[in-house]
Amino acid sequence: MVEGSILIGSEAVRSAETFRGVEAATGAPLDPVFAAAGSAEVERACALAEAAFPSFSETEPARRARFLDAVAEAIGDLGPGLIARARAETGLPEARLEGERTRTVGQLRQFASLVRSGDWIRATHDTALPDRQPLPRPDLRRRHVALGPVAVFGASNFPLAFSVAGGDTASALAAGCPVVVKGHPAHPGTGEMVARAVRAAVAGLDLHEGVFSYLPGPSQALGTALVADPRIKAVGFTGSRAGGLALMRVAAQRREPIPVYAEMSAVNPVVLMPAALRARAAELGAAFVQSLTLGAGQFCTNPGLLIGLAGPDLDAFAQAAAEALRASAPHGMLTPGIRDRFADAVAAMAGQDGVATLARSDGGADRAPTALFRTDAAHFLADPALAEEMFGPAAILVAAADGAELVRVIEALEGQLTATLHLDPDDAPAAAELVPLLARKAGRVLANGWPTGVEVAPAMVHGGPFPATSDGRTTSVGTLAIERFLRPVCYQDLPDALLPAPLRSGNPWHLARQVDGVLRPASG
Repeated sequence: MVEGSILIGSEAVRSAETFRGVEAATGAPLDPVFAAAGSAEVERACALAEAAFPSFSETEPARRARFLDAVAEAIGDLGPGLIARARAETGLPEARLEGERTRTVGQLRQFASLVRSGDWIRATHDTALPDRQPLPRPDLRRRHVALGPVAVFGASNFPLAFSVAGGDTASALAAGCPVVVKGHPAHPGTGEMVARAVRAAVAGLDLHEGVFSYLPGPSQALGTALVADPRIKAVGFTGSRAGGLALMRVAAQRREPIPVYAEMSAVNPVVLMPAALRARAAELGAAFVQSLTLGAGQFCTNPGLLIGLAGPDLDAFAQAAAEALRASAPHGMLTPGIRDRFADAVAAMAGQDGVATLARSDGGADRAPTALFRTDAAHFLADPALAEEMFGPAAILVAAADGAELVRVIEALEGQLTATLHLDPDDAPAAAELVPLLARKAGRVLANGWPTGVEVAPAMVHGGPFPATSDGRTTSVGTLAIERFLRPVCYQDLPDALLPAPLRSGNPWHLARQVDGVLRPASG
């Protein structure tokens, strides 16, 4: 059901300001007319989130896990209607959207399992040593607690997995943080359908209504007001570098600065090692284009930069990639604004000194252009603009004169989400020297694969040094993402009756706990 409402706790409200969703393929307006949230709605949603925090943050793990499972089930129960609406609003194919829903449901269930285990609490007890000399040791107990209400911004390129109930929301709720979502205006109907599913799960578990609210609207002022609200204690964001930096400035200028966990921009370098190129240059060129054009290149892990040693093998790769790109079908982009900015970036790259165009198409009015450029390492190192992200199916190939110049190119890169090595066994010695350097630059290092596609698993890191993200110590995918919304608290010499349940001597939540440096199982 899509009514065009603002969802604040259990209430669906309207506002004087409105906006329309549009069909991605045609630009035609979609029904209904949507209410746009403003400062009054931000105030109400944040007040409810603050009111919900004391009870929600202390829910027993089993109950909070049931809530996350209920959200997952409710999103699955939305059936084909959710996919149809998302397809209309984004132009993404049905198979992609079904896969994204599966991923969304799966990560909610992964967080439910983590919450149920209680491991995220990290219950720790250092027992008192009253006879220790020269000073006794007090009784010390520590746990992780939720930060407080969290603001989450829906992403344009992932209407489900990085949006209303995506990874940021799932990890914040798992930590015990109420969430206020700023819905993305490009897919308001999709956002409302998912928001209603989350709200139904809140009601079904009899949780405080302020655990979740949904604020749709196109204005930047809405996002600014949400981040500036003193009750918000952290922010999750996926989007452009300009957008992420703007929110970081707002958060830093508050009386109480708060963390903004922003995933922003990356070109995700791919290093083509000599033996691999010698053995399979044409194969690599074709596979690269498949990754580059996937989803019209609108992935944060899009491989936008290739680096290799100049010579016939790199030339063969470039020729194969250019042929594959010219043969690829043009794709629609998520919004006209994204297409226009991408077209401008491609045109700017084509006009740069020292840059050759290997393949380029204009795409058409509603289709993404495609492009592959080539330059040498000297020009690349001299012009920082050549390393800037082009958000779409375009990339630049950098030819290095030798291994030392290749290293200098990598050293000059900003932080990245991913870095990829294509190598054969003969490349191993040189690759061994590159892996530590690539790990300094990226949150995920791959071998003989392509960076598009992020597995939702505990070991996954979807993050990286700035400007890939605002905090390279974190990830927005995988269960480690919960750490962003937790903080440690130590309790010293408190009577047992005053301790929180996870730390009481009777272990009422049946948690595994570390006692005097020894991990004790959940039964103790």
